[in-house]
Amino acid sequence: MRLDVPVCDLSLIKGIWEVRAKKHHQRQKKEQERMEKSALPRIDRQWQYRIYCKSLKISEVNLLQRYLERSTLTEGSTLTDTQPDTDPELQGDQANLIFQLDGDQCMDWPKDLQWKTYLREWHIRGTKIHRLPEYLALFTELTVLEIPKNAITELPAEIGKLTRLRELNVNYNRLSRVPPELGNCENLERLELTGNHNLCELPFELSSLKKLVHLDIAENRFASIPICALRMSSMQVLDLSSNALTDLPEDMDRLDQLVTLFIHRNSLSYLPHCLTRIPTLRMVVVSSEQLVCTPTALCSNPGIKHEPRKDSREKEFIQAYIDTLKDRDSIPYSTTKVSISCLL
Repeated sequence: MRLDVPVCDLSLIKGIWEVRAKKHHQRQKKEQERMEKSALPRIDRQWQYRIYCKSLKISEVNLLQRYLERSTLTEGSTLTDTQPDTDPELQGDQANLIFQLDGDQCMDWPKDLQWKTYLREWHIRGTKIHRLPEYLALFTELTVLEIPKNAITELPAEIGKLTRLRELNVNYNRLSRVPPELGNCENLERLELTGNHNLCELPFELSSLKKLVHLDIAENRFASIPICALRMSSMQVLDLSSNALTDLPEDMDRLDQLVTLFIHRNSLSYLPHCLTRIPTLRMVVVSSEQLVCTPTALCSNPGIKHEPRKDSREKEFIQAYIDTLKDRDSIPYSTTKVSISCLL
């Protein structure tokens, strides 16, 4: 008895399935385009908006109406952005421009929040919320985003569309990275990322934050100062405490407006001499027990408040040493700490 075994080319089967997969993707793409062009989602949003407006108070309706009127004005209109400041009624409603949420019983965002795109400040603290809403990009008027002590694991790329944002506080969350799109928030003046623990780098795109004055990345895992931080030309306060720093770059004098530098609780063994070339520097806080070499100018210059966090006896010794420098003809380039032990 003869048994016929069918033999076929695997490449033919592969080609058939590739054609089927291609047609399936094309059908999915057409269906998606059809849904985007459909009026049903837009009608649904409009009805949801009407339902939401029915639940508003009269004062909230008036505030929303004024916001919509301002947003539809042309550049040639007589009404300017300063009009809300001169309106006493609107000054009384400033609290309506601020959204606050706190308490560990909060697990998700309120459903009606998506309609309050006129808000200018968010203050969310101590909740169990782990992500920002997908409609965040709609809040183009937002200037303050304060979300410390929550369970947020990431910042969405849409945060880069908040071009009016001036303050961002994401302290004590669960971030492991910062999106490069944050560099689009060119009006940002204060950025706080303290205590995220898994954060060890910042994207280079943050170099475009030329208006940033305060950067706080304490209590993380940074082994070196981010390159982007050295390009933030308006920086005045830089907090790098409680990280894994072992040295500081020799070009830190690029931060020529730096006033305060916190670098305590790291593993620094010396401070670079370039710190003495920053004309605005007034305070350097360092507490590393391994610090053995410090530029003399940081100790002797009365314009700089140098605060090494050591025991009181060592502070007295350093102060006595600085006093002796006044009687010398030349000032040493740097001061080296030497430990001497005597066996009696």
